[in-house]
Amino acid sequence: MTDGAIPPALRRAQESRSWRRRSRQVRLLRRFLPALVGLILLVLSGYLGLAMLTGPQARPVEAGSPIQLVNPRFIGQDSKGRAFTLTARTATRDPADDDRVTLDQPVLLLRRDPGEPIRVSARTGDYNQSDHLLKLMGDVRLNSGDISFATGASSFDTALGELIGDGAIQGVGSLGEINAKSYGVYDRGDRLVFGGGVSTRLETRSGP
Repeated sequence: MTDGAIPPALRRAQESRSWRRRSRQVRLLRRFLPALVGLILLVLSGYLGLAMLTGPQARPVEAGSPIQLVNPRFIGQDSKGRAFTLTARTATRDPADDDRVTLDQPVLLLRRDPGEPIRVSARTGDYNQSDHLLKLMGDVRLNSGDISFATGASSFDTALGELIGDGAIQGVGSLGEINAKSYGVYDRGDRLVFGGGVSTRLETRSGP
């Protein structure tokens, strides 16, 4: 039977059923879509709340609290263009003095060309940007190739590239054991100057 042969009453009944079917689908979509959007928003809110609780932004920074960096790495040059690198476990800026930064377990690397870099480590550090002075304190260790020294404190002038110390120092150099009351490291370790009650024990190295 062709469409032209369908009685008008039957055609109207088919169209009415088709319209009611589409109307039910539209009503279902109107109910389902808002519920789906609400569920998505709820899930996103849950993820956002979890990220805020577990992420590094969980604790808001109060006004006036010190700014702290974790595992910072600073790269600089002295006035002669010689590079140095400073790392630490944490670096905290003094809220009362923007030029002052305190360091936890700092490590200073002085590049040498040629030669191994000089590594200077300490328990704590204090850097003052205004005078370009880095103070290293507590169990200070100097190591580079065949030199290894221990002292209580050291100061590194980031502008001049010089490392000096006024406290007692003990260690081993290329010639043997050295004890002194002060020292200076110049020209990236090519020149070490000891002063104040210097005592040494030379080691004679036998040939092959």
